[in-house]
Amino acid sequence: VQLAESGGGLVQPGGSLTLSCAASGFVFSSRTINWARQAPGKEPEWIGRINTVGSYVSYLPSVKGRFTISRDNTKNKCYLQLNDLKPEDTGMYFCELFDGTRGQGTQVTVSS
Repeated sequence: VQLAESGGGLVQPGGSLTLSCAASGFVFSSRTINWARQAPGKEPEWIGRINTVGSYVSYLPSVKGRFTISRDNTKNKCYLQLNDLKPEDTGMYFCELFDGTRGQGTQVTVSS
């Protein structure tokens, strides 16, 4: 079972990024996918999740309306669209399964 995040980078406040999570080693379409982030020196923070078919998505209130989670089960990928980024969104972003499996993360830095 593997997850691999990509798409992070350095972006100015107000900017956008699209993160990808590529899955392998399991039946992707049968698993809910969570996204989380961890800022330096802070505890991990759950951002949101998407159900198996993408019909239900929930978000952390502070990112709702700015972040969008989607998935493409034909490609075994999940996506996190980040819009209107703020400096406090800086951190390592992970996709995760409920059993704790996560990828290596992708770094998002929001700075002018």
